[in-house]
Amino acid sequence: MSEEKAKGRFPKILIGIDGSEESIDASRYAIAIAKKYNSQLIAIFVLHMHGIRSVSSTFITAPTYGVEGFKEEKRAAQEWLDRIRLEGHAEGIDLGTEIVEGSTSVEATIVDYAEREGIDLIVIGTRGRTGFKRLLLGSVALGVVTYSPCPVMVVK
Repeated sequence: MSEEKAKGRFPKILIGIDGSEESIDASRYAIAIAKKYNSQLIAIFVLHMHGIRSVSSTFITAPTYGVEGFKEEKRAAQEWLDRIRLEGHAEGIDLGTEIVEGSTSVEATIVDYAEREGIDLIVIGTRGRTGFKRLLLGSVALGVVTYSPCPVMVVK
C-alpha cells in the first residue's frame, strides 16, 4: 500500500454512476473527497452490452433492447454524467466522465476499468434504479467490493 493510500489520500478516484439517487449521492461524497485531497476524479456509466451474432457470423456486442433503447440509455447516461461534471466544476474539481460499454457484468467492467486506469478509490451507491434493477445493482456494489483492486466506499 502506498503511503498516500495509508494516509487516506486517494490521488485517483472513480465514481460508478447509474442514474439512481444513491449514485448521485455517492458522486457528491467523491467530489468532497477529491476537493479535500486534490484528487483526479472520473465518473463512469457502464452501458451493459449483450452478445449477438452479426450477419458475417463474427461475434459482436449489442444491447438486447435494440438500437433505440441503446440510444436512449446512452443519452440518459450522458445527461447524468454532465450533471455530475457540473457539480464537480462548481466545487473546483476537474471531473472526467466516460460511458464504458461492457460485455461482461457491470461489476466486472467497473473492476477492470479500475485496474486498467490505476484507480486508488472507487465510490459507488448501494442500490441502483427502481424495481428489479435495484436488486441487480445492489449486487453490483457487492461485486465491486468483493473484487476491487482498491478500497471501495459504498454510499447509502
